[in-house]
Amino acid sequence: MLRRNSDSRGSSSVAALCAALVLSLPLSVLPPAPSVAQQLSSTSIAPVATDDLEAVFANQPCTVTKALSQLDAPIARMTKRLNAHEAVTIVALGSSSTAGAGASSSAFSYPSRLARELKRRFPLESFTVLNFGANGEEAAQMLVRLDVALTRDPDMIIWQVGTNAVLRDKSIDDVGSSLEAGIERAKASGTDILLIDPQFAPAVNAKSSVRDMVGFIGWVAKRTHVPLFRRYVAMRHWHEDQAISFEHFIRPDGIHMNDWGYSCFARLLAENIATAVTRSRAVADVKPSIK
Repeated sequence: MLRRNSDSRGSSSVAALCAALVLSLPLSVLPPAPSVAQQLSSTSIAPVATDDLEAVFANQPCTVTKALSQLDAPIARMTKRLNAHEAVTIVALGSSSTAGAGASSSAFSYPSRLARELKRRFPLESFTVLNFGANGEEAAQMLVRLDVALTRDPDMIIWQVGTNAVLRDKSIDDVGSSLEAGIERAKASGTDILLIDPQFAPAVNAKSSVRDMVGFIGWVAKRTHVPLFRRYVAMRHWHEDQAISFEHFIRPDGIHMNDWGYSCFARLLAENIATAVTRSRAVADVKPSIK
């Protein structure tokens, strides 16, 4: 279990330090939170044409660079399933940017795109990505649904967290206690867990606490040895290093991504997962059989 200093000034200092380290890498009104009984959607993949995945990038390519290879911890269970050529189930847990708010259709939510991007990288394997995104939720509410997700016996839970707490000026400790509990529960069940930090978007950037939140989530990931996809850094890279305007990947609300944003996010995440699987295989000296 993580041990956080009860002095809030100590937590803020840790978060600020971690934010400085993470952010040195290259580069409104929210809807009310739904009840736990809200219906959850699921996405299963089937073979799709390559040009269908590429169409959204016709005017602006989605560039995958080594500088954005970010997962620093193994994903053991998913790797084991892939080595055995067994079907992989992933739960995408989060708020509106997991549910797909701002996308033109559910096909452009990041979980839907992720399923197809993973299939492209592992064409002989089977993937199901369950979308457990719910508009407006914060970490404590997601923790309740994480328990529901674990009843599905997933191989991995991808937990997108922190943005709504920033937008609502909640404290870092509110997120930290739920993160700690969720990571412990996932690990106890044998499920891989991967964290995703807030998005780089105008309404989020307007909150001074976003840097502390990004740094804190990075600190939690490091302390608990779970992989983290640094979404904030990746999206900042689009805007600052690739000179892509916010209008190209963020909706007019200044918070949510559009089809291009979700699609490129899913591509980068799939590439990071595939790289982590390759690295885990090398570390374990696994030689998967060939069908």
